[in-house]
Amino acid sequence: MDHTDHVRLLRDGLPTPPGSQWADFGCGAGTIHGVDRDADALAQNTRRMAERFPAVTFVPHTADFTHPLDLPPLDGLVMANALHFHREQEPIVARLVGYLQPGVPYPVGFAAWQALAQSAGLTGVRQLATRPSRATRAIYSAAAVRGG
Repeated sequence: MDHTDHVRLLRDGLPTPPGSQWADFGCGAGTIHGVDRDADALAQNTRRMAERFPAVTFVPHTADFTHPLDLPPLDGLVMANALHFHREQEPIVARLVGYLQPGVPYPVGFAAWQALAQSAGLTGVRQLATRPSRATRAIYSAAAVRGG
């Protein structure tokens, strides 16, 4: 996947006004507040962000998103190809939801999203888009809202 694919998956359901605070959990080569255990991937991401999007601030966090993080209140977060590595997903989703400001969308892969969203107290679950994938038949993006 490249930046165009990411934008296509998220664009229609996730407004991002100037000054928004976002985090990408398991970012590898993702965007904004990048959270990943791989310091080399974060360094690569920092360079790419500076080259392609010089007006965007990228803050790398070498960390494990299954543990508490020191993040500002977020307007949104994305997670691709990261949550499925963990068997105990509900407590992870509950922790991530806690980083969001009330009323903002929360995207995650659609396959397990509906049950996880409900168990974490999120509402308005909807699928945003799909994209073909080499590893699986399709990658799903979805959104839900944290109640206020």
